[in-house]
Amino acid sequence: MNTDGLIVVDKPAGMTSHDVVARIRRLAKTRRVGHGGTLDPMATGVLIIGVNRATRLLTYVIGSGKSYAATIRLGEATVTDDAEGDVTATAPAGHVTDEAIRAGLAVQTGEIDQVPSAVSAIKINGERAYKRVREGETVEIPARRVTIHRLDVLAIRRPADRDVIDVDIDVSCSSGTYIRAIARDLGAALGVGGHLTALRRTAVGGITLDAASTLAELEERAPDVIGLPLAEAARRSFPQRIATEDETKVLRHGGPLAPVGIDGPYAVFDPSGDVLAIVSEREGRARAEIVLAPA
Repeated sequence: MNTDGLIVVDKPAGMTSHDVVARIRRLAKTRRVGHGGTLDPMATGVLIIGVNRATRLLTYVIGSGKSYAATIRLGEATVTDDAEGDVTATAPAGHVTDEAIRAGLAVQTGEIDQVPSAVSAIKINGERAYKRVREGETVEIPARRVTIHRLDVLAIRRPADRDVIDVDIDVSCSSGTYIRAIARDLGAALGVGGHLTALRRTAVGGITLDAASTLAELEERAPDVIGLPLAEAARRSFPQRIATEDETKVLRHGGPLAPVGIDGPYAVFDPSGDVLAIVSEREGRARAEIVLAPA
């Protein structure tokens, strides 16, 4: 039974990422569990969990690009910029054209400066922004540079019983992008307000929903819940280099190797296929950022 690796969870709505971590600790029978990038309770989809030695890979997972399927509702703004918050303003949206919606989303592609949602986990003066908002403060968060690689409109729906517009989108973006902010900013640009009504993360880096298991499926397999053993997780997440026997001995003890010209970070494997370390080349040497193999 593998005890080190990644678990790709299809997170259900209504649970926090920390709730999922707590469940996996129980199923995997270990405390050494962490997650690779928070999903809001409303959101579903890919949540990557690291177990035992694989928790050391989560720093890289968190920085990976993400993909999402989402629905924006135009005509209503909320305090959280999503459906979990109270509605703060409404405006008739029926007059907004499909062309205006597409144009409003087009300006949010590429490298942009995005202001995260005020109700977020970002720390302002040492305290989470969402906590300050819930205590009644007005929080101003500085804009961050993010990259939205792709923002496709899948459908524009106009419910017959309400003067709102629902826009289904598919997004690929850099780490740190807030999909809620895309909804908020589109609504603001169109003058009708907007918020997110659905969010599903479909990929983190090269790991997609195809590799995900529900919590119910993991319960059935427990305690054998590792979906991607450590070596396989490294193969999916990094470029690869195979070490010689001599290089393996050096790297197991944290020593440097000769560079081979791979843009790092990359994973180094021993001749038998076990992962040794995550390495970057600098100053003429290939140096381990983290050593994963026992010395």
